[in-house]
Amino acid sequence: MGDVTRVEGNALGNVELLADIDRPGGWLLLVDRIRQSYVDLDDPTYLDFEYVQAFADVLDALPPGPLAVTHIGGGACTLARYVAVTRPGSPQIVLEPDAGLTALVRARLPLPRGSRVRIRPVDGRAGVAALADKSADVVVLDAFQGGRVPPELTSREFIADVARVLRPNGVFLANVADGPPVTYTRRLAVTLRAELPSVLVVADPAVLKGRRFGNVVFAASGTALPLTEVRRAAAGASFPRTVHAGEPLVSFSGGAAPLTDAEPLRSPSPPDEMWRVGGGETA
Repeated sequence: MGDVTRVEGNALGNVELLADIDRPGGWLLLVDRIRQSYVDLDDPTYLDFEYVQAFADVLDALPPGPLAVTHIGGGACTLARYVAVTRPGSPQIVLEPDAGLTALVRARLPLPRGSRVRIRPVDGRAGVAALADKSADVVVLDAFQGGRVPPELTSREFIADVARVLRPNGVFLANVADGPPVTYTRRLAVTLRAELPSVLVVADPAVLKGRRFGNVVFAASGTALPLTEVRRAAAGASFPRTVHAGEPLVSFSGGAAPLTDAEPLRSPSPPDEMWRVGGGETA
């Protein structure tokens, strides 16, 4: 990495932007040294983080045309930029409570003209509550504090509100992080199925087997998901991913209890040696 921009003492931590000397236009966003986003200003379809590619695999398998997308957690708006290019005309809302972070991103990593991306300085729970019924084709959860997902964004009550906002064929996407014994992933799978019955989970096989810490991507909907297409994309990835759905996912979840506002659970703390700059994973 080359040029560095730092903003210390920001609302959610110390923010840094690092220029990628190996890829012109490439920038890495860090918060407290934890990787948050990678953006290529010259090619917004380039997705450096594997979990963002997993998001894109699901989006690419949906019917063609613009999508109304709400993003919970903004970062550098990597996925919003991708959607703006791959599905022109898509109206997108980004819920990002850190106004200082948004100001830095707007100044150093400006969004393309005509991208129709609106950033609102509000947290995910309040932001989703303010959205109209059946107003979104896709809702994306990618919000971390200190490398952990806030518990109020994965409770059954919150997922029920997401389901209210989604259109009949709408899809909820979520990126979380988990490690052995993947209790959080099992409980979140049960929570999602309670409100959005069609659920699939995408991750490194070693993560789902409880052998290592890593990202886990969920897709959930009230209708059938494009499972065949997602499995094909996962199998063809640079680092092939496992996809659990249907009965195998029910078996994987076992008798796990759903997450609720009364009995919440934050995702586990990531190991510093692999999650922060100098390590090998992204969050």
